[in-house]
Amino acid sequence: MIKKSIKKIVLGSLVLPLVLGTAFAAYPDKPIKMLIGYAPGSSTDIVGRLVANELSIALKQPVIVENRGGAAGSLAADAVAKSAPDGYSILFAQNGLAINVAANPRLPFNGQKDLLPVVGVAATPHILIVNSNLKAKNVAELTAMMKAEPGKMSYGSSGIGNSDHMAGELFLATTGTQAIHIPYKGGAPAATDLMGGQIDFYFAGMPVGLPLYKGEKVNALAVTSKSRFGGAPELVTMQEAGVKGYEMSLWQGLFAPAGTPAAIISALNNSVLKILETPEIKERFVKAGVQIAPMNTQQFTELYNSDIARWKVVIEKAKIKLD
Repeated sequence: MIKKSIKKIVLGSLVLPLVLGTAFAAYPDKPIKMLIGYAPGSSTDIVGRLVANELSIALKQPVIVENRGGAAGSLAADAVAKSAPDGYSILFAQNGLAINVAANPRLPFNGQKDLLPVVGVAATPHILIVNSNLKAKNVAELTAMMKAEPGKMSYGSSGIGNSDHMAGELFLATTGTQAIHIPYKGGAPAATDLMGGQIDFYFAGMPVGLPLYKGEKVNALAVTSKSRFGGAPELVTMQEAGVKGYEMSLWQGLFAPAGTPAAIISALNNSVLKILETPEIKERFVKAGVQIAPMNTQQFTELYNSDIARWKVVIEKAKIKLD
């Protein structure tokens, strides 16, 4: 009897991994929902939809994009954080998530415990664009105008606490200037009002700002990265323009609910990294004004956590208020 029991336990221990392995091997066996916390046409939406389309092909299941804007992307992040950890609800987010986690301890979810970074996709600079009728033709002239009339000029963003908002706040703090912040419900409406003259400048995401600059609908003064951007190498960096110490990029990537099995995380990670290696996708990203930056799960996790720590220091030191 004892021998039979031992035999059953041994057989069970051998069968269980096979059953679990088969279950994970079947992933996905139904459509996946990708939440994006920003409006259609925004930088993150453009990149997220490119990834979703290719991921649908790679996984042989539809990846359905749902835009759930609001609260600087936190509504979408909260929904995914509270979803079943089965790989069928994922989040495509940007560094606005890290900024929000750093700045707002009252979020309805724990950004470092309830969400798992899966794979990094891009790290693209913002582009400082201004209304074509604005007299400032470079960053020094823009700064001088702002200092001459503190608080008179205005700048837009895709929402309070988003990456483009913080790019603007960092600019004000670094240059010792003042301007009125006008938050919008996405990058596209902010850009529209910039062209219409309702706001003066905007640290736009590249997918939104670069086509407007290339189409001569706005003037561009600089990019926010440490090095010049390959899609517009003629544009100086903020540091080259005289704003010492200014550096910022918009990273984007996939997240999943905490507790999602490692096999599913690995499947998503490997699929996206393979997608980013294809020449066709690289070309599409370049045309969209996106700087591809493939990061595996460990690399993306390290970036996410270090960014949260970085923004906590910046927000506290500069006394930036996100309300």
